Amino acid sequence: MTNVFIDGEQGTTGLQIHDRLRGRSDITLMALPVSQRKDRRLRAEMLNSCDIAILCLPDEAAREAAAMVKNPRVRIIDASSAHRVTPGWTYGFPELSADQPDRIRASMRITNPGCYPTGAIGLLFPLVNAGLLPADYPLSIHAVSGYSGGGRVAIEQYEGEQADAAPAFQVYGLGLRHKHVPEIARYAGLSVPPLFMPAYGGYRQGIVLSVPLQQRLLTKNASASAIHACLTEHYYHSQYVRVLPQVTADDAERINPERLNGTNDMELGLFSSPENGQLLLTAVFDNLGKGASGAAVQNLNLLIGAD
Repeated sequence: MTNVFIDGEQGTTGLQIHDRLRGRSDITLMALPVSQRKDRRLRAEMLNSCDIAILCLPDEAAREAAAMVKNPRVRIIDASSAHRVTPGWTYGFPELSADQPDRIRASMRITNPGCYPTGAIGLLFPLVNAGLLPADYPLSIHAVSGYSGGGRVAIEQYEGEQADAAPAFQVYGLGLRHKHVPEIARYAGLSVPPLFMPAYGGYRQGIVLSVPLQQRLLTKNASASAIHACLTEHYYHSQYVRVLPQVTADDAERINPERLNGTNDMELGLFSSPENGQLLLTAVFDNLGKGASGAAVQNLNLLIGAD
């Protein structure tokens, strides 16, 4: 039996993880009473007496919680962005490479991927690694998430008393210094940071992320068919990531960002317009699933051999 403590279980991601683990016979969920959750001493006791601690906290609080763990047998899965590019932490995207699951299994410190980076890295790393996409390509990444991606503040804005005044669509990160950019660049194998344009839509959850490519800027052998084959081969054995059949612009249909809500799945697509020399890479997944709680549970399952 594995003892799991979710530090920050009342947050959006923590609640989702709790729901996914509740009722499992191979896990015991440890918890503090509501009145004691801010007691630092009691939290430290829980963090050091569990087998696996899952941190669902703001970045600074996650760093503090990780530092509180003195028991060398306690393994940590951090769902925040505090440790995603920190040396000594294993990146918790099992589909990154064939040996990434083994790295996660052997690690004591796992950092969950960000929601947007999950889609961006999932699309870009196989292509950069295969030499089809130059590492210095001037990339633009556009992503729209359900408002739950903004946490409690955004949820209150859209579901609270002033919900009627909430915008149907809002672009943010206009300072072009979004915290996900270093993560994307590092794990996608990019030598220059991408231009990242995030937005929230007026729906609760689900992400559609897209990356436009110009054929003339790619390597000579990077045809639409070669790119699709590369992605298909990379994810051939994946349980959760699927590559959709290749589609030309004339046959393209609308993309529904909510179609995978409630799952840990991600679907990758490639749309092409040969006459214009343009390609469009897309990723659809649940920002609360594969983009957060689903990924944490997937990593937990790797740690305890339940995968």
